[in-house]
Amino acid sequence: MTLLVEDAVRTLFEELHRAPPPTVLDPQGRLDADLGFDSLARVELLERLQRALNVELPASALESIDTIDDLVTTVRRAQWAAGEISAHPSTLAAPAIATAPEPPAGAPVEAATLTDVLAWHARQHPQSLHAIVLGEAEPVMLTYGGLLEGAEAVASGLQLRGISAGATVALMLPTSVEYLHSFFGVLLAGGIPVPLYPPSHRSQLEEHVQRHAEILTNAGAEILLTFPEAQPVARRLRSRVHGLHQILSVAALMQRGPARGSEPVLSADSADSIALLQYTSGSTGSPKGVVLTHAHLLANIRAMGRAIGAGPHDVFVSWLPLYHDMGLIGAWLGSLYFGCRLILIPPTAFLARPVRWLQAIHEYRATLSAAPNFGYELAARRVEDEELKSLDLSSLRVTFNGAEPVSPETLKRFQQRLAHCGLRPQAMTPVYGLAEAGVGLTFPAAGRTPVVDHVDRALLARSREAREVTVTASETVSYVSCGRPLAGYKVRVVNEEGSEVAERVEGNLQFTGPSATSGYYRNTAATASLLCGEWRNTGDRGYLAGGELYVTGRAKDIIIRRGQHIYPEGIERAIGEIEGVRRGCVAALGTQEAESGTERLIILAETRETDPARRRELEQRITERVNAVIGEPADEVVLVEPHSVLKTSSGKLRRAATRQAFLEGSLGHGARRPALGLLRLEMESAVRAGRPLLDGALRVAFGLYCCAVLVIFAVPVIVLTTLLRGPGEAWRLNHGAARWMLRFLRIPMTVSWEIPPDKGAPHVIVANHASYSDGIVIAAALAEPHRFVAKAELARTPMLGHHLRQLRTVFIERFTAQQSVVEVGRVRDALSGGDSVIVFPEGTFTATTGLRPFHLGAFQAAVAAGVPVIPLALSGTRSLLHGGRWLPRRTQLRVTLGAPLAAREGEEPFAAAVRLRDAAHADILRHCGEPDLAS
Repeated sequence: MTLLVEDAVRTLFEELHRAPPPTVLDPQGRLDADLGFDSLARVELLERLQRALNVELPASALESIDTIDDLVTTVRRAQWAAGEISAHPSTLAAPAIATAPEPPAGAPVEAATLTDVLAWHARQHPQSLHAIVLGEAEPVMLTYGGLLEGAEAVASGLQLRGISAGATVALMLPTSVEYLHSFFGVLLAGGIPVPLYPPSHRSQLEEHVQRHAEILTNAGAEILLTFPEAQPVARRLRSRVHGLHQILSVAALMQRGPARGSEPVLSADSADSIALLQYTSGSTGSPKGVVLTHAHLLANIRAMGRAIGAGPHDVFVSWLPLYHDMGLIGAWLGSLYFGCRLILIPPTAFLARPVRWLQAIHEYRATLSAAPNFGYELAARRVEDEELKSLDLSSLRVTFNGAEPVSPETLKRFQQRLAHCGLRPQAMTPVYGLAEAGVGLTFPAAGRTPVVDHVDRALLARSREAREVTVTASETVSYVSCGRPLAGYKVRVVNEEGSEVAERVEGNLQFTGPSATSGYYRNTAATASLLCGEWRNTGDRGYLAGGELYVTGRAKDIIIRRGQHIYPEGIERAIGEIEGVRRGCVAALGTQEAESGTERLIILAETRETDPARRRELEQRITERVNAVIGEPADEVVLVEPHSVLKTSSGKLRRAATRQAFLEGSLGHGARRPALGLLRLEMESAVRAGRPLLDGALRVAFGLYCCAVLVIFAVPVIVLTTLLRGPGEAWRLNHGAARWMLRFLRIPMTVSWEIPPDKGAPHVIVANHASYSDGIVIAAALAEPHRFVAKAELARTPMLGHHLRQLRTVFIERFTAQQSVVEVGRVRDALSGGDSVIVFPEGTFTATTGLRPFHLGAFQAAVAAGVPVIPLALSGTRSLLHGGRWLPRRTQLRVTLGAPLAAREGEEPFAAAVRLRDAAHADILRHCGEPDLAS
């Protein structure tokens, strides 16, 4: 057995590297780092062993096998299982479901939320089969009632652990029943699901942690639901993401929930509540969280279903990941809404053996399916003729091709390869969509074959005109029609100035429709670039012909060289066909050249070639191929080692990140040994874990230092204030001492007046109250004497009460209903005497951030005395020293004084006080940087 495995390894090594294999293979040698077998090479190795030994290896082998010893062990276990069960154990055998009740005709058309949809199905037909999840063991069947019951258990567990309303909960789970339960469990508990892709291999762990930390931080996730095997990743994420309080497995969450029979307090979601944060794959930059409400999702699902006539008669087979919008919304939630039976295959099972997808379509008589273009390409190339002989795919009426550029060659190759299996050409359905629209945007007419448009390549590059030509040649480029906009949606093409262009003129794609997102979560800059009035920028380019959409590429990826528009996809596909270049691992990039003022065309191509002569030959062949495709050579061809060209979780090229890595000189560092990456992550996690302790110690030290400085300043100031006779001198002494104290503590403060008041004219300053330090900061900001209005309890405080009396503070028993007239009169008397006063109209402060409602007393006193009100906004004092904390923290302070507000002539006093209160509140709210708690 060992010899046979080693022979297969040697043969594949020789084919991959065109070099003699090692004479002696280290059983503990790593397939990736030591032998250079990437994921696709490992897939090929597993398939060869399965055919040679007549066994079926588990889908998890692709992730679990790292060494030759691992491979031998896995093969032996598979042989033993085959001897016990059968010669060809099938993980896709269809269970006996013929007797399962069918969903009734119709759909929950009145549903306003996703939870309404689930409740409708669970009420109408709880025992009907909703989904079958295939995996290593027996298929798991899930009814509508079972989905609701599991979701309620998850919701109860989350609520038991204190999930707050509107909290974001990350789901880092593989395709499983637990995922389905968790998604709806979060919604039922009042949270917002944030799907994440789970780690697929240890060699990708470092980048996985880095990218997910960015997503979790942006989402503000409080809880992460994951599976036990992902705990090492989850632990490292927790050390990097502030606010991620709990990391839970779904099993533990459900087991430790409330007693059986109890139900969660269901959320009161509305159609406009956020139902999902769908993070984009980040193919052209950092991932962004698309905000999708229940109304968005249901509008898009209904429009897609109407376009294809979806209903309970349909069966949808999907291997698409549930963290991806096409798999989550298009396959699962769409099937749930229309009552289709859903067959879920783990993505790893498809990647390990693409024939499993086709087997499931055959065995379950699927009518619907979907995949990105690479899925069809992988199936067309990897499935053996012998495996296709017994397949019948005639039941398939629609199979979507979307989520990435659709290749005419792939469509043709897949259809021709599977035509004898009954696959009808009309089933092939190229579509276009994006997360910002939910998932679907344009569909072709039902029941037609794909339409391919051949256009003049040079004319498109020069003038952006997509002129149709009848003969395909190297001077032409071909694009696939993605159909017309769904009902209720519109698509247009605009030029760089934002003006709509004519048909067959290529430009930037925009759309509008009932599921158009409102923007990106907590990302103002990205949202601003997305919105264009009622239209949304897609970031893609294309043209319309006959009302149908043809997508030409990503706007950020197009290279403009000497006025010519160069589209990278066609170049990358052509170079990928060259022997020695890793298919799908080529990036055509544009870099700005200052000398010429145009872009340079850089080709990055992964190869395993190490021989200098062969590498030079390969570079020459790439140069010739580029010249044949675009009519001119590239400026630079760079051969890089495997895993250098960066990709997203769904396999899309990350050209922007690859370009940045190339310019920084860090390209090619991604193929490091997993052990080094793990060690680096462990060290970073340890540093991050220790940093809060160090930060805490530094904060305590600074707080104690502040207290010491306060005492040093306070004692002489209190003594000198007592000795000074005039209130003006006492105020100026305290003003100077407060300013020097802030300088001594190195706490910066800026003070700005919108309109300074008349010097010596009495007025009322009303300020937000956020901290114990507010009085000191205001004293430091105002050079002219004022009198504070303070609660009477402070007058009875030792030392502080004496000091405030020396400053002629007006003490009041707060603005209660019983004391209002008296207290207003005391403030009015101070104003009538020519003094200016400072009032905190909120009456008190708490640790909770936000501007509270204002009491009317200060404004009534100002109206009665005929003096203006000046709003004063404090920013930063709550961070300096908020309620419940006695040790200050270093921060930046800002004091903003607005324009004076006065009663109008002839205005009724109470109405004037109310108007002044509201105007002052609005002015302070604009500058204090805190939310409005008054509303």
